[in-house]
Amino acid sequence: MKILVVGGAGYIGSICTELLLDEGHEAAVFDNLGEGHRRAVDSRAEFIEGDLADRGQIEVALSSVRPDAVMHFAASALVGESMRDPSKYFRNNISNGLNLLDAMVATQVGRFVFSSTCAIFGPPKRVPIDEAAPVLPINPYGESKLGFEKILRWYGEIHGLKFVSLRYFNAAGASENFGEDHRIETHLIPNVLKVALGQKPNAEIYGTDYETPDGTCVRDYIHIIDLARAHILALNMGRSEYYNLGTGGGSSVHEVIAACRKITGRKIDTVEKPRRFGDPPRLIASSDKIKRELGWKPQFQSLDRIIESAWKWHRKYPNGYED
Repeated sequence: MKILVVGGAGYIGSICTELLLDEGHEAAVFDNLGEGHRRAVDSRAEFIEGDLADRGQIEVALSSVRPDAVMHFAASALVGESMRDPSKYFRNNISNGLNLLDAMVATQVGRFVFSSTCAIFGPPKRVPIDEAAPVLPINPYGESKLGFEKILRWYGEIHGLKFVSLRYFNAAGASENFGEDHRIETHLIPNVLKVALGQKPNAEIYGTDYETPDGTCVRDYIHIIDLARAHILALNMGRSEYYNLGTGGGSSVHEVIAACRKITGRKIDTVEKPRRFGDPPRLIASSDKIKRELGWKPQFQSLDRIIESAWKWHRKYPNGYED
């Protein structure tokens, strides 16, 4: 297949592009490089610099590439920022997403894979979170993703768009060539590894009094390669569907830091801070449905393997894509 990867210069999009090409697909990347990096685009992929805010640019790209499907990774994705600047999140994640969908309708591209989030569910009443859980987002980021999922359903009803929406929490790890390099880094594992690299004085722990075995939040970490493979499997769906992605387990903040100390062999100091508003004690996603229906089988479920791959990449590129 020929795939247009929107947001393909970012963390998840870059590795998904790499795997698409490795598996024999053709791929083109559309990205404005506001958050992504030009060096994160696989050299085998065509690169088109453009912005979803300009519907004309994405329509020209679609007309030029003529893809069989589109993968969409170009959303804004910082929960805290969404609480400070909701306009950015509704504008980029919904308005700009509509530009993409309308351009797809105009150019008759009818297959879509959406990088969504389990943040649409809000604090869960039970874990692991399956697709039947109630959707009650507690921040504009989750609300914007849920809103776009609802729009996708109507574009399916009215325009015949076939889509798969994949919901997940904590992507982590790296491939041999591409890794995690956000301009504003909020994710735990890369921030802890920055301490091991001597780039930060300590790792921050937000809350140590949760109702979890060691008092710190528990999260479901999924290897970026397993995540990318799920997106590629979704290309084969003949109907629209929603899937949650996770390992079914979880690791606490203390467990992640301990694993980073063991794998790096370096001292990692920590500092305890108050809880952050809206952080649930445990967030774990069920992936039974996608395993059953698409045959998804994660290969890197071990936290150690996730951290080992990330550490290898960060040691090779200590300054990320700016090296």
